[in-house]
Amino acid sequence: MMRMTRLIGAVAAAIALILAAGCSGSDDDKKTEAGAAPGGRLEKVTYLTGAGILGRESYVYVAMDKGFFKEAGFDVQVQAGKGTDPNIKLLQAGAVDFAVLDITAALIAYGRGTYKDFTIVSAIQQRNLACFMAFSGSGISTPKDLEGKKIAFIPGGIVKTLFDTYAKLAGVDPTKVTWVATQPEALVPAMSSGSVDAATQFVVGKPQVEKVAKEKGQSAVVLPFSDQLTDLYGNGLGVSRKLATENPDKVKRFNAAMLKGLQYALDNPDEAGKIYAKYQKTQPEPVAAAEMKLMISYAKTSGTALGSLDEQKATQNVAALQSGGAIPGQINPKDVINFDIVAKS
Repeated sequence: MMRMTRLIGAVAAAIALILAAGCSGSDDDKKTEAGAAPGGRLEKVTYLTGAGILGRESYVYVAMDKGFFKEAGFDVQVQAGKGTDPNIKLLQAGAVDFAVLDITAALIAYGRGTYKDFTIVSAIQQRNLACFMAFSGSGISTPKDLEGKKIAFIPGGIVKTLFDTYAKLAGVDPTKVTWVATQPEALVPAMSSGSVDAATQFVVGKPQVEKVAKEKGQSAVVLPFSDQLTDLYGNGLGVSRKLATENPDKVKRFNAAMLKGLQYALDNPDEAGKIYAKYQKTQPEPVAAAEMKLMISYAKTSGTALGSLDEQKATQNVAALQSGGAIPGQINPKDVINFDIVAKS
C-alpha cells in the first residue's frame, strides 16, 4: 500500500512539473526563433516596390508565399513604387517601412542634397539595370540615335537622373532629346502607340517590351547604361535612418527574409513567375518568369554574397558619378549605405 501511494505521488509530481513548464514560459519563450511578437502576432509593415509591380518583383511574393516573412515576424503589405525620388519621400515621411531604391540614384540624391534621411541596407542587384528600350522600327539602334527623339520617362527614376552622365560617355547631345513624363505602367503603351520613340526601362523589362513589339512585327532594342557606366549597383533595400538606428533588428530580420525570397526566386524563376501571377495580374506568368531569369546575372555575381554591398565598390560608384558630373561634391558612401546592417560580401 505504501509503495502504491509513493508511486501515485511521483506520477502526480511529474505531471505538475510538465504542466508548469507548459504554462509559465517567458515572453522570449513565446517568440518564434525568427523574432515574431509574443503569442505569434505578426507586425504589419509596408514594402514599396521600385516602379510598378512587375515580374522583377516576384521575389517579394515568393517571400510571402513561402512564409519567409511570416517566419521573421512580418505581415507585409506590398505597394507599387513610383521611382527612387518618390520612394525616398515616402520613407522619410514615415509612410512606408521599406522601399526599393536605385542605389545609384540614391547616391546622386544624397550628393545633391535633395534627400538625407534614408539609408541602403542591401543590394538587390549587383549591377545597374538602367537602359533605354525602343522598337526596331523606331530608327534607334545606337545611343546616338536618341538625338531628335521623344523618350518617355518616369519622373524621379534613375535613367533620367543619370542621363547626362551616360550621354557624355556615349557621345550623345542631351539637349537634342525630348523628354515625356510618363507613369511606369504607361511606358510600353506609349511606345506602342507611337507617341514616343523610346522609353526608360530596366533591362529585365525586355520580355514585356518584346511581347508587344512582336505583335507589331518588330523586335525590342535595348541600350543598357552598363555599356557606358560599368560596375554601378542596381536596386537596393532602403529604410529611414530613424528605423535603422532605433530598430536595427527589425531591419535585419526583414532584409534576411527578403533576400531568402530573392535567392529562391533566382534559383526557381519559373515557379517565381507562377507565384507572382497568384498575387498580380500586371504581367502573365511567362513574362514574369522571363524577367526573373534576366535578373539572375545582375543579382548574382561570382564571389559576392547575395544582397551584399562592398564599401570599396561603393566608393568607386561615387567617384564615377562625380567624374560624370552627377554628384557635385564629395560624399562618403557610409552616409548613404549602412554597412553595419548590410550583408557582407
